[in-house]
Amino acid sequence: MELERRMVLAAMIAGALPFDPSLAKEAPSMAVDAPYAAVAMQLAARSVERAPDRGAARAQILGMIGEVETKIRSARIFIEQYGGHPVKLAVLPEYLFTSYPGRISIPDFAALAAFEMQGEEYEALGKVAQNLKLYLAGNAYEVDPNFPGLYFQASFLIAPSGDVVLRYRRLNSMFAPTPHDVWSKYLDVYGLDGVFPVARTEIGNMAAIASEEILYPEIARAHALRGAEIFLHSSSEIGSPIDTNKAIAKRARAFENLAYVVSANTAGIEGTGLPLASADGNSQIVDWKGRVVAESNSGETFTAFADIDLNALRTARRTPGMTNYLARQRLELFAAAYGTVRHPADGMLEGGAVKVPDRDYFKRVQEQVIERMIKEGLI
Repeated sequence: MELERRMVLAAMIAGALPFDPSLAKEAPSMAVDAPYAAVAMQLAARSVERAPDRGAARAQILGMIGEVETKIRSARIFIEQYGGHPVKLAVLPEYLFTSYPGRISIPDFAALAAFEMQGEEYEALGKVAQNLKLYLAGNAYEVDPNFPGLYFQASFLIAPSGDVVLRYRRLNSMFAPTPHDVWSKYLDVYGLDGVFPVARTEIGNMAAIASEEILYPEIARAHALRGAEIFLHSSSEIGSPIDTNKAIAKRARAFENLAYVVSANTAGIEGTGLPLASADGNSQIVDWKGRVVAESNSGETFTAFADIDLNALRTARRTPGMTNYLARQRLELFAAAYGTVRHPADGMLEGGAVKVPDRDYFKRVQEQVIERMIKEGLI
């Protein structure tokens, strides 16, 4: 992809593209009823790495989906009795049903653990959303027939109808394929709307941010400039009484975009060699002013729940003032800087076909980026 095209794309992304008028016609009224409750379900991820084959992994995943439904149902009863508002959104942690691949090769992990886009796992999760009559967000590895041999880490949102209404593939990952690694083909298949999707629903406009992507302000900003009001953050991270990078970033992404962050962390990872609580605790709901309004301690819990007040958020976004950071953006200032290439696109394409990398590929690419920045006198 030539430099000029890259700069144009960077400017498009920075400006979040002109909004498609046809989508605006279909968008629901901006009027919102009384606040509703959202919950970040802090649950233990369960690794499939010891499953002998795909059939055993599927059985484990489907069984766990049933367990999750029971836990959300019980949590919803308590929350509605406690606060009086209906629970309309539940967010699940990162890679809850499989854990992460570790050193398993990309094709082997795709075959063992990845969901199919129309597969039985999404069907089962759709039934959970239907049964509980709420929006269900989560995160899983999935395969795409357009990119054979690879998997993507996908964040999803399922409506009470059971339909998947949002599918976002993680864009910045240290050790997994991303759309940027097959960028030219990915844009041909999905367009930019498929890169930064926003689900416009009756409970708000929602976008997903995966795990450590909360550290990258450009991803949240691109979603916000496309209308996102609630960031669905599925994560698996270190919980700590000390502010971690991610804890700081969640508050920053909230107030700089005037958006809610519903962040669900794992309550540990079962079935691996790691100590259970290595990624545990501090699930949060952060309001659009950057205030942590609910936070869990460690272990499996639903205690990160809070009301979502979209009327207040929308009023703030439409009010001129110094704190309306979203409206004060001068995006054209940064287009040229963002057109500078650091991490090259299309590293997993060769002659237009997918090239499956080995596990050490990711480190080699980062080393090359660092070398380039040194030569340019930037670091």
